[in-house]
Amino acid sequence: MADALVSVVLEQLSSIIIQEVQREVRLVVGVENEVKKLTSNFQAIQAVFADAEERQLKDQLVKHWLDQLKDVSYDMDDILDEWGTAIAKSQSKVNEHPRKNTRKVCSFMIFSCFRFREVGLRRDIALKIKELNERIDGIVIEKNKFHFKSSEVVIKQHDHRKTVSFIDVAEVKGRETDKGRVKKMLLSESSQGPALRTISLVGMGGIGKTTLAQLVYNDHEVENHFDKRIWVCVSDPFDETKIAKAILEALKGSASDLIELQALLENIQPLITGKKFLLVLDDVWNEDSIKWEQLRNSLKCGCLPGSSILVTTRKRNVANCMGSSSSTDILELGLLSTDECWSLFSHLAFFDENSGERGNLEDIGRKIAAKCKGLPLAVKCLGSLLRFKSRIEDWESVLNSHVWEIKEAESNLLAPLWLSYHDLPSEMRPCFLYCAVFPKDFTFERDTLIKLWMAQGFLRETRNKEMELMGRECFEALAARSFFQDFEKDEDDGSIYACKMHDMVHDFAQNLTKNECFNVDIDGPTESKIDSFSRDARHSMVVFRNDETNQLPATIHSFKKLRSLIVDGHHFSLMNAALPNLITNLSCLKTLKLSRCGIEEVPSNIGKLIHLRHVDLSWNKIKELPEEMCELYNMLTLDVSRCKKLERLPDNIGRLVKLRHLSVLNLQFVKMRGVEGLSSLRELDDFHVSGSDKESNIGDLRNLNYLQGSLTISWLGDVKNPDEVKKAELKSKKHLTGLGLWFGSRTNREKINDDEVLEALEPPPNIYSLTIRYYQGVILLRVFPGWINRLRVVTLWEWIKIENLPPLGKLPSLEELSLYGMGCVGRVGREFLGLGVDNDLSIGEMTSSSSSSNTIIVFPKLKSLSFFDMEKWEEWEGGEGGNKDKTNISISTIMLSLRSLKIIDCPKVKALPDYVLQSTTLEKLVILHSPIIGAQFKAGGKGWPNASHTPNITVIL
Repeated sequence: MADALVSVVLEQLSSIIIQEVQREVRLVVGVENEVKKLTSNFQAIQAVFADAEERQLKDQLVKHWLDQLKDVSYDMDDILDEWGTAIAKSQSKVNEHPRKNTRKVCSFMIFSCFRFREVGLRRDIALKIKELNERIDGIVIEKNKFHFKSSEVVIKQHDHRKTVSFIDVAEVKGRETDKGRVKKMLLSESSQGPALRTISLVGMGGIGKTTLAQLVYNDHEVENHFDKRIWVCVSDPFDETKIAKAILEALKGSASDLIELQALLENIQPLITGKKFLLVLDDVWNEDSIKWEQLRNSLKCGCLPGSSILVTTRKRNVANCMGSSSSTDILELGLLSTDECWSLFSHLAFFDENSGERGNLEDIGRKIAAKCKGLPLAVKCLGSLLRFKSRIEDWESVLNSHVWEIKEAESNLLAPLWLSYHDLPSEMRPCFLYCAVFPKDFTFERDTLIKLWMAQGFLRETRNKEMELMGRECFEALAARSFFQDFEKDEDDGSIYACKMHDMVHDFAQNLTKNECFNVDIDGPTESKIDSFSRDARHSMVVFRNDETNQLPATIHSFKKLRSLIVDGHHFSLMNAALPNLITNLSCLKTLKLSRCGIEEVPSNIGKLIHLRHVDLSWNKIKELPEEMCELYNMLTLDVSRCKKLERLPDNIGRLVKLRHLSVLNLQFVKMRGVEGLSSLRELDDFHVSGSDKESNIGDLRNLNYLQGSLTISWLGDVKNPDEVKKAELKSKKHLTGLGLWFGSRTNREKINDDEVLEALEPPPNIYSLTIRYYQGVILLRVFPGWINRLRVVTLWEWIKIENLPPLGKLPSLEELSLYGMGCVGRVGREFLGLGVDNDLSIGEMTSSSSSSNTIIVFPKLKSLSFFDMEKWEEWEGGEGGNKDKTNISISTIMLSLRSLKIIDCPKVKALPDYVLQSTTLEKLVILHSPIIGAQFKAGGKGWPNASHTPNITVIL
């Protein structure tokens, strides 16, 4: 992280100097020279950092020098943060208007006192800068002893492993399924396919990509299928001339003295014309398609269809760059199974010994193989290491040891992981290393991780790109480079929202962050374990595993340099008594995550944590937050969701002008005032409209134009005047994609109805998800403007007065519809499909291009339909007891894309309509606690023949 820290310090210095000049506030005497000296020293260090980072792997003195640099950089970052905060607060005090009931002379005295205290603070900062400059001087002097090369002359010389095509097939265990899949891709020929197909094997370092490519390359069927086979080890950098020369040498036996790409390609072309060839490009890192384009175009000319290029790479972006654009051309290698790991390990560790000679080693060996978590490189490394060791003590030492403590194994494991790490852009490296704070096998969520990166200053916002977007790009880059695994993906857009990290990758990250990050499980007395960590640690996560352990270990108070404290209390930890002292001692905190810790009161001294940027107090018993929290000027994220006793936020919450994420989602509604000052907000999950002028009014949303994601506006029933809704200016929230409208309470309302409120609403233009709850109007689609055409997800909840469902079948983009608690609906018919409504209510172009231009397509894109808790619903028109002719519409034009239907807690509904029964797309039918219709779809029931083609049917009466 040292490189990133040095960059942050230099950026902070530049920013502060600009602020000082702009605000015409003089620096304390002597500080100007100190700042110039500090900047010069850091720039000199930055110039040699690339060389130092590589040399630390083999030189402990260099590693120690970098550790010293990190320590002083952390301290300097804190001081500059303190300085910048003081400048910003000073400016806010200058711009602050005194209260109407305060005399001017009083305001002048308060401001004068503030300025006096500020001078004292600046002197303290000046002394700290001078002291740190002395430390930097020592580091610079020591730097000169190492004779580092500057970044201008450093040439990357990585130990990329050179590969060849030969392999002993008998030595390979596992990958039979993957081999079959790759062979099928290579041997299948299609007249419609490309003349030259590119297939990519993607996976983390050491997972077996090269081995699989070798297996396929040497397969007898593959050998006979292709006229020519060529193997090229590419590595980094990607040199198209060298690759062309290697191809020519493989085809001709020599490349003579040719050195120009054009000449090489001219010699290659006649050798592949009319031939079907297989080219393996092993270990490709290049993401520049232009470098590959000329070579690929030359290879395409004249070759027979069915020719293929097989690429191995660690990065999915490379696969796309090389031409594997579809998922059918990309094979992401998974980990070996437990049995495959053991087969490979035992083959290497025991060699030719029979099971009787293995003795007591086999049980230990199985545990060691399992420890490798399916990574072939680790299995091969440890298996080979133990081949010539026969003592139980040696095997137990490997089993119980941290893998990086096994010197013989470290070099073999470190090299491939280091290559992947060093390939990362420098700004992404600290984001990867920060993951070392989490325990092994921890599932971390993308959005939470991005917020933690933001809090540490790893994501620097630019004019054209926000921090959140940069964080998402970084997360996706780490995932694409196989640093993450076990992905959990969003069903709608396929994006990754949660994942894990392989144990070996986690160990690697921890190895690079020794003395910086530590995590600990609390499961009984653990003081000695915590006490063993360095007092200079910067990031820590504590996880409570035992419900009998309910106190945070006292030792944690001594880690005074902590910047991150993440505690997962699992609802068991009670730390109310310890919290005030904890906050006092950990004054450098930027992240304080105390979820599920049984906290009842937040101490007022939290307002002194001036560096704090991320506070997560979710799932606690907090009743109120102290006003002092509003002094946390640098706050970016505040999460108090699921604090069911919390009723309101502090009155001066609007002072947190940098706040970007505010989560208040709760079992009850949290009141807030002053939210109009939070103009930097990107996330606000719930806004409670109050019936009181002294609390939150919907008009307070007017300035929050950066809001993203979903927003729920609760208790719209308390709106006094429809004009208040217009003041929210929701139409300006163009980044919102989801909107929830909860009407609920109707206190202090006499003549205003829900239709008036809804009609006054000017919703965001780009939302695709809409939820409306507790609505008591009579909805007309004319209430909504053209934005409703974009709706893909609609949820209607507890409309207690409505008897007929709205004409939702007319929504052209609707994919998911859920209806809850429509207690007065007895029949679902034509109006639901959008038939028989006035022409002026039609939405979008609803005609098909089939035989008749007047053919209406109803629910054209609907994939999921759910009905919940509709106690009076009896008839679904078009089913038994209904007359299909009444609909006057062809069944083939209704719900053409329906995949899933759920009917839950609907006791009176009698039958499904014919357009559902005869659906050829329905894949899932769920009927729960709806006995009449449920009996029909039990196996053997009268409705079974009509739905037996549906592969997944669940019925519980």
